[in-house]
Amino acid sequence: MENSERDVDEAAMQSFSGRKNGGWITFPFIIATMAGLSLASGGWTSNLIVFLINEFNMKSIKAAKVYNVVNGLTTLFPILGGIIADSYLGCFSVIWISSLVSALGILLLLLTAAIDVLRPAACDGGSSLCTSPSKHQYAVLYVALGLASLGVAGTRFTIAPMGANQFDKPKHQAIFFDWYIFAFYTSFAISTTAIVYVEDNISWSWGFGISLACNILGLAMFLVGKRFYHHVKEQGGSPFIKLARVIVAAIRKRRVPLAEQTQNYYHDPSDTTTITASPVPTKFFKFLNSAAFITEGDTKSDGSIRNPWRLCTVQQVEDLKSLIKLFPLWASGLLISTQLVMQSSLLILQALTMDRHMGPHFEIPAGSMLVFILLFTCIMISIIDRLLYPFLAKYTRFSITPLQRIGIGHVLTIVSMAVSALAESRRLRLVRSHHLQGQNGAIVPMSVFWLVPQLALNGIGEGFHFPGHMGFYYQEFPVSLKSTSTAMVALFIGIAYYIGNGLIDLVQRLSGWLPDNINDGRMDNVFWLCCVLGSANFIYYLVFSSLYKYKNMDNKPNDVPSK
Repeated sequence: MENSERDVDEAAMQSFSGRKNGGWITFPFIIATMAGLSLASGGWTSNLIVFLINEFNMKSIKAAKVYNVVNGLTTLFPILGGIIADSYLGCFSVIWISSLVSALGILLLLLTAAIDVLRPAACDGGSSLCTSPSKHQYAVLYVALGLASLGVAGTRFTIAPMGANQFDKPKHQAIFFDWYIFAFYTSFAISTTAIVYVEDNISWSWGFGISLACNILGLAMFLVGKRFYHHVKEQGGSPFIKLARVIVAAIRKRRVPLAEQTQNYYHDPSDTTTITASPVPTKFFKFLNSAAFITEGDTKSDGSIRNPWRLCTVQQVEDLKSLIKLFPLWASGLLISTQLVMQSSLLILQALTMDRHMGPHFEIPAGSMLVFILLFTCIMISIIDRLLYPFLAKYTRFSITPLQRIGIGHVLTIVSMAVSALAESRRLRLVRSHHLQGQNGAIVPMSVFWLVPQLALNGIGEGFHFPGHMGFYYQEFPVSLKSTSTAMVALFIGIAYYIGNGLIDLVQRLSGWLPDNINDGRMDNVFWLCCVLGSANFIYYLVFSSLYKYKNMDNKPNDVPSK
């Protein structure tokens, strides 16, 4: 009896002392890191065009182009950070190194604002008296923007898989992604209002200084939590190279007749679970199965692979197939993001022609209207996580799957485009009734708050589809590509910026809907066009989402976390 009690006590002590890291204890550190770094990035990116025009005497078009390049870096380069994390360094190292890089970039921006010799002389009274920056001033500026942009790209979407790695259950990972987006949007809203106010009304040095302090604080919080994190071991080589080997091996063996016996296919000897889960490759894209089919001379005497470009494991073949299955769903994210890009960019033009007064002395900046999207996204995420999911888990047997959540976001985005079209139609009717056509810069007697409903729908839709996308790809991507999975969301957002610009150029060439003076155009038709494209994209999404079979699905994704 005493021996059995002693055994139980020893087992309990071993369990306690050997407790696996990760879990909810890491949540405050990772969310605080996300908040600090988002405050920092929002503080210098949101007002960048104004900084370039006012402090570096850039023309507005050139400043806008520099701003677009920065947006491209911060939304397209996260895929590079994910690849490096998956292949070589791991999430933890990529995040702290990138945070350090972004801090260095912001420090250089701070120096350009504080030291007169690093920027051109102030422009006094007209463009003819403005001096352009010197080559050295341009060099410091572009190095600063490059470092800050790469730092943001390396952290923003690498923190997401780092946080999700701390949890074993998909339902807990989904909750984390909700609060990750909440922290990101809330921090960005604060920076685009409070820090931008400091930059506009106190000094650029103070504004960039606050951004730098937030960056350093976020990095410090991340490092303090190191002892609690569960660290996922990097792959020790690019997983994309391994996937490329599958294609090459399949092509080289395309004429080899295949068999259905397990012993004819190569499995990683160190991973016994894959043999049980997938004894032979699936029949989807059967052409690829030959990559794992063992032929004479493919293996050494000890059973290892002789040439990895001729023989791959069954798991590598199935990993490539899973990416092929995900691609049609990923492609649907391009158009939903394009709609949001179109709405956000055209919103500024609408707001500039509307009554933005809030009381007799305060006028809302046109760019600050985007804060309503962030606000309603945060509100919706809170409702979904704290009210909707617990209600469904407790009182119903219905669960919202990640694909259903994304689908709801699609519908709300289409409705948002329709409301945008109706609001613009009303604005144009007032333009005609007050004979404001042809008057560049004329203010229509219509409150800018008429735009809030479309922004609210936009934000509510993002509260559904943005965390839904991140959770879905993290859940369904191959294990070797977890860090890359969430960066795929950033990738289609980045591509959407360029698709949106291309769509605007196409509309301008083929119609008169978007002249320089929008009071003379038909922007409402542009929004209706977005509705049509969004509806077609939604039908496309429904087809492929109905065909998709989850490979890692919890029974109840809406369950609340255990206390």
